[in-house]
Amino acid sequence: MSVSRSRGSTRGRLAVASVGALTAGLLAALPLSGAQGASPAQASASQASARPASAAAAAARGGTERFTDGRYIVLLSEASATGYAGGKSGYAATKSTGGQFRAATPAVVRYTDYLRTSQERVAGSVGASVDTSYTMASNGFAATLTAAQALDLATDRRVLLVEKAGVRKVTTWNTPDFLGLTGKGGAWASKGGRTSAGSGVVVGVLDTGIWPESKSFSGPKLTTRPQTPWDITMKGGKTRMEKADGTLFTGECETGQSFNLTDCNTKIISARVFGDAYLAATPESQLSEHEFISPRDGGGHGSHTASTAAGNLVKNVSTAGLKFGTISGMAPGARIAVYKVCWEAGDPDLSGCFTEDMVAAVDQLVIDGVDVVNFSIGGGPSPSLDATELAFEGAAEAGIFVAASAGNSGPDNTTLDHPSPWLTTVAAGTHTTKFENTIVLANGKKIMGASSSQTPVSERRIVPGSDAVVEGGDADDAALCGPDTLDPAKVAGKIVYCLRGVYDRVSKGAEVKRAGGAALIMANPSPNSLNADIQVVPTIHITDTAGAIVEKYVAAQGVDAKASFKLGNLTNQKTPLPQVAGFSSRGPVLVSDGDLLKPDIIAPGVDVLAAVAPPSNQGRTYDLYSGTSMSSPHIAGLAAFIQGERPKWTPMTIKSAMMTTATSIRNEKGGLVRDAFAQGAGQVKPKQFFDPGLFVTSDATQWRGWLADLGYNTGVPALDAKSINVPSLADGSMTGPTTFPRSFRASMKGTWKISADLKGFTVKPSRPNVTSKRANDIVDVAFTITRTTAPLGHYTSGFITLTGPTRVRIPVVVRPLSVQAPALVTGTGATGTSDVEIIPGFTGELDVTTSGLAKGETTVDTVDANADFLSCITVPEGSTLTQVDVDAADDTSDLDLYLLAAESCDPATAFAVAAQSATGAADESITAPGLPAGTYIVDIFGFAPGADGAPMGFTLDTYSVEPGAGLGAFTATPDPVPVVTDTPTSFAVSWTGLDPDAHYLGLVEYEGTSDITLVKVDTTG
Repeated sequence: MSVSRSRGSTRGRLAVASVGALTAGLLAALPLSGAQGASPAQASASQASARPASAAAAAARGGTERFTDGRYIVLLSEASATGYAGGKSGYAATKSTGGQFRAATPAVVRYTDYLRTSQERVAGSVGASVDTSYTMASNGFAATLTAAQALDLATDRRVLLVEKAGVRKVTTWNTPDFLGLTGKGGAWASKGGRTSAGSGVVVGVLDTGIWPESKSFSGPKLTTRPQTPWDITMKGGKTRMEKADGTLFTGECETGQSFNLTDCNTKIISARVFGDAYLAATPESQLSEHEFISPRDGGGHGSHTASTAAGNLVKNVSTAGLKFGTISGMAPGARIAVYKVCWEAGDPDLSGCFTEDMVAAVDQLVIDGVDVVNFSIGGGPSPSLDATELAFEGAAEAGIFVAASAGNSGPDNTTLDHPSPWLTTVAAGTHTTKFENTIVLANGKKIMGASSSQTPVSERRIVPGSDAVVEGGDADDAALCGPDTLDPAKVAGKIVYCLRGVYDRVSKGAEVKRAGGAALIMANPSPNSLNADIQVVPTIHITDTAGAIVEKYVAAQGVDAKASFKLGNLTNQKTPLPQVAGFSSRGPVLVSDGDLLKPDIIAPGVDVLAAVAPPSNQGRTYDLYSGTSMSSPHIAGLAAFIQGERPKWTPMTIKSAMMTTATSIRNEKGGLVRDAFAQGAGQVKPKQFFDPGLFVTSDATQWRGWLADLGYNTGVPALDAKSINVPSLADGSMTGPTTFPRSFRASMKGTWKISADLKGFTVKPSRPNVTSKRANDIVDVAFTITRTTAPLGHYTSGFITLTGPTRVRIPVVVRPLSVQAPALVTGTGATGTSDVEIIPGFTGELDVTTSGLAKGETTVDTVDANADFLSCITVPEGSTLTQVDVDAADDTSDLDLYLLAAESCDPATAFAVAAQSATGAADESITAPGLPAGTYIVDIFGFAPGADGAPMGFTLDTYSVEPGAGLGAFTATPDPVPVVTDTPTSFAVSWTGLDPDAHYLGLVEYEGTSDITLVKVDTTG
């Protein structure tokens, strides 16, 4: 049945043509595969969309966020102003061809007007209206939509992404010394001095705001005339600065609660608020008592990250009785532009940063002309990209370097946020042993831990929190030193032993003090970081293994268990530096199935001293924070330092310089760490990154190709992650020799010899050396990696090193699997055989498993242009794979295919796009392993008729493959298959007794890999 599609109405009004019940459902970890270039318009809402076979997406019906009435961000497929390269009649290109993007040109103004008109047209097609328009870094809008409107837009080829507006969360003393910035031989001294580092550069900080009274942000008042070497002026709240690269920054000092024009100065040169979405959802009465509806920082996080990146040189810093001396940010000479996008509520669960506000801020910072952005905000690991991540692609195209926090969900793997190649994703490491004190048990055992306390504690009894619970209280909460859980009569004057977790670390010390305890031993219940928080009682934070020692001692000694606290590390154990923080999130990333290495780099993120907002930080002006939120601004500030010296370097040039000159971190025994998923390229080294010699840089064409490979309709050819020219190599599913193409651009004349260190593999470059005869020579090298002895199914990390005038190091991480197998094998006849050609990844016997064959249900019909043909299918429990194929009768026509999750066969109950294949081709196909049980609606949309303009004929085939034996005695011979590493071989699949004039589908699975081979049999001949 062909049903006209009315964009002003909902799918709930569409009729259904049923083609019978289809059974399917299977492995959620396997990809949904669609035709090349399918657009995941609804990927962030459903976490599922049909994508090319090279990309993965989770089919998550049970965990899928359904389309519901509410606020949405809708991004469109047409390029934003920063990415538009021309081609549309009447509109000149707006993308920068060199240097920073300029937002105020006539071409940009004209093109963004066009984008707004297009956005209104798309919104109006479903009866919605645009509330907020984005045109610079991203092309899209925010709107209030019904569930049906959101679903309609998600199946519109003009749409790139439909995302339910959501909330994200915000994720050092002497770090300049640690990083080699200070001293006569330090990086600052060699580039003009500490206070000038980053001069002429503007660092944008998306965070909780800023505390302008901090000395880290002091500066002369802004006037209408230049007051500094760089021209910084303000008229009527509007600010202007001439930057080191010759372009302009234009900002605004927005006023509000406790924030005036005079709070901006030559350091804080712009301060904007983005809170329309958050404040609309959160009544002012629910805000924290310390929050301000203005750029003023209500929590301290924004001030901390801003001062870490670009805080002034401040002498004689002390806090809570601790003296720290002189501190500064990484680029003290840089200016700060504040974009307050995160807000503090009285209930911490209500605090956060709304996507709408962040996307708007990214658009604005492009218009303003910032050079560097710090983004210490995260949403957690995801198999798809969100609107903010895509907005930063536009910012990177505009020439803006973006540092982003990797996340604080370590030490488990696959926990990392911010997987995109246009971002520099930063892990967190340790940097100091100053904050170490010693627990001395009464039996003489000494245990070192993290502690900022300067007060020793005399020997006294140790009391576990669980043994000191208040009457009627919860012993488990007391074991964590939860609020109001400890009985003063049981802990007064004693050392309380509590576990880390659930409650914030500082609140545990507060609870010990409330109950009259003398000191706190806080132990990790599992591997994690050690943090020297400033506590209200002497506190020593110890590892999980040290905690087990204390617990065993207390259990043995009972009331006689005693200890004292001594200052400093009195053990024989020397703490190696730097180490990766336990909380720091790790790769591999879900996006691209581990074929893109993240994090990129590691920087200090444990016990970092920086400015904070006093009201929400116990009156302190400076405090110790830990997190990848703290490591990211180190990289942002260092990028500003570089850009001040190298104003023509692009964001990817800076990223390459940092990564290729980094060094490995240490493990707890002092050995070098090889785990690229923890450290990326390694610890940033400022003394080396100004002259790396060779650069490995990607560009917007590659980024958009990668997005196309993920299934986003960007209009460019797809490019797999392994081919993006980033300074790292990764392959998460290597089933034979794998080749990585890389281009090296030289900044000097010379020859670099290529070597590799990757245990269990051979690495063969297409040339032994990289030789440049002059600066800017480009040399292409293909690296072919082949497994020798590495274990199957496990990741191996290593490095490729180029040694010559400079040392250039590139991290590598690969995971070999058992076999490389074809995605599809075909056969004909009611009885027959087909060969399956494979390339093994090991020597031995390969187990194969067949499922099916399943007979397809076929429908032949037509669909009109701009109309839908709908059918209903049912997916019960226990199936293996679902496939839906549409074969157009006229190959000059254009059909699109969608699979909608629904409550019933009534289209009004559809709530998400489960999978889709919407390309410019006539034929479309969805292969959906992992499709959960339920009802689905197949929607064939007639996007464009063929040359004759007639209704578009098609054949629809739907298959369900169930586990085990199906029809036709479908088998594989031999099984198991004898194999030899990297030696092509084959086995046969055969079938008998199939019905004539039908189509069949089977599935072959292999032990040791997630790869599958589909077998299609045609008996119509």
